[in-house]
Amino acid sequence: MATYESTKAVQRMQDHIKDNIGETITLKDLSEAAGYSQTHSLRIFKELTGSTPFDYIRRYRLTHGAKRLTDGNPRISDVASVCAFDSHEGFTRAFSKEFGISPEMYKTDPVPLRSFIPYSVFIRYLVNNKEERKMKGKEKQTVFTHVIERPRRKLIMKRGIKAEEYFGYCDEVGCDVWGILESIKGTTYEPAGFWLPEKLMKKNTSRYVLGVEVPFEYNGEVPEGFEMLDLEPCRMMVFRGEPFDDNDFEDAISDIWEAIEKFDPVLYGFEWADADAPRFQFMPVGQRGYIEARPVKELK
Repeated sequence: MATYESTKAVQRMQDHIKDNIGETITLKDLSEAAGYSQTHSLRIFKELTGSTPFDYIRRYRLTHGAKRLTDGNPRISDVASVCAFDSHEGFTRAFSKEFGISPEMYKTDPVPLRSFIPYSVFIRYLVNNKEERKMKGKEKQTVFTHVIERPRRKLIMKRGIKAEEYFGYCDEVGCDVWGILESIKGTTYEPAGFWLPEKLMKKNTSRYVLGVEVPFEYNGEVPEGFEMLDLEPCRMMVFRGEPFDDNDFEDAISDIWEAIEKFDPVLYGFEWADADAPRFQFMPVGQRGYIEARPVKELK
């Protein structure tokens, strides 16, 4: 069972990998970052991430390489070197095995990939163990709001089963959905979590889904197992919090949810329109603050 100490140790290993992804990383390096023996570090890393450090690093590097391949017109050998592969051939074999397409073909014609997303084990621990969070007596963060117009568009998404929130969805469907969404080209925004209105749900499927918006004229590939829905024009009331530390991850989200619950759109000439369009949340990123948006319509 994960403890606060073991989770922080694995998080330190994750951070070391992120900071040195283009360099040689050994189990000795990771165990020093964790502060435990190599054997214990290997065990807790696999327990909390679901993979060995070797597989984690390999998938991380290959996904990093996939992103580099679509950035300009790089040589395959240069991308292989940046991703710490010894040779062009080794990178090509690993890339082809991981994604089912060669780097040369992907560079020419990028398709959605099952990319690897290195989710923070510590953030998930904080969500599942609220008693470990340290409130520190902080004041509530400032929440900024504004209304945006959203045109007619499409939503590429994958349904869950019963999920009402992100981690429940990942347990049902798998967190790699996010990586696939990130690899779709021609999107309007970054991937997001959506709470679907009843009219867009199907029987025995989840309200919460992961998806990404694309222009209404989008004619690109839809990944296998995903759907593409039409979304009508709407207005969204956007709520954005202050930048936050990772340790305050859940507090940042809770403050926004509390602000949304207390917010009265009528004072600004609007009313909630949750039955008309999906509510959405962007991936929490500390340096920009947590962002969530809820549909509204003008009062008659």
